[in-house]
Amino acid sequence: MPRWLTDDEQQTWQSFISMRQRLDAVLAAGLGEHGLSMADYELLVPLSAAPDGCLRAKELAAQVCWEKSRLSKQLARMAARGLVDRVPADDDARGIVVSLTDAGREVLRRAAPEHVELVRELFIDRMTDAESAAIRSLAAKVKVAGEHRSASDG
Repeated sequence: MPRWLTDDEQQTWQSFISMRQRLDAVLAAGLGEHGLSMADYELLVPLSAAPDGCLRAKELAAQVCWEKSRLSKQLARMAARGLVDRVPADDDARGIVVSLTDAGREVLRRAAPEHVELVRELFIDRMTDAESAAIRSLAAKVKVAGEHRSASDG
């Protein structure tokens, strides 16, 4: 039998969902002004932080917690727009290496300052140090629980 949420728990969960949806909508609109989607940005950031702007597709998928098919479709769209390149891995005929293009790096350079400012304005600056620490702690617990769940499902 399910352990149904109490009224307080339901309110907490719905508040979290509403907050996440509002943040996503405002952040997506800001990125849209630069011709980027949230999905584009989610992939450009780890590529920009990677050595030489390159990652194996499998590593990129793991970093952003995406399924292979979603990643493949998104990378195809981004490659068509010149944001990334995809080439076969030298050491693995089935592997793909994704690299950030100059155009991808430039659009990220232009979009990132505004994006970070929105994150700061809407989220970071609204918290006390204790609230920030609590969110980091909760996020770590949820991540571990999700990883255990994924490991047991696989």
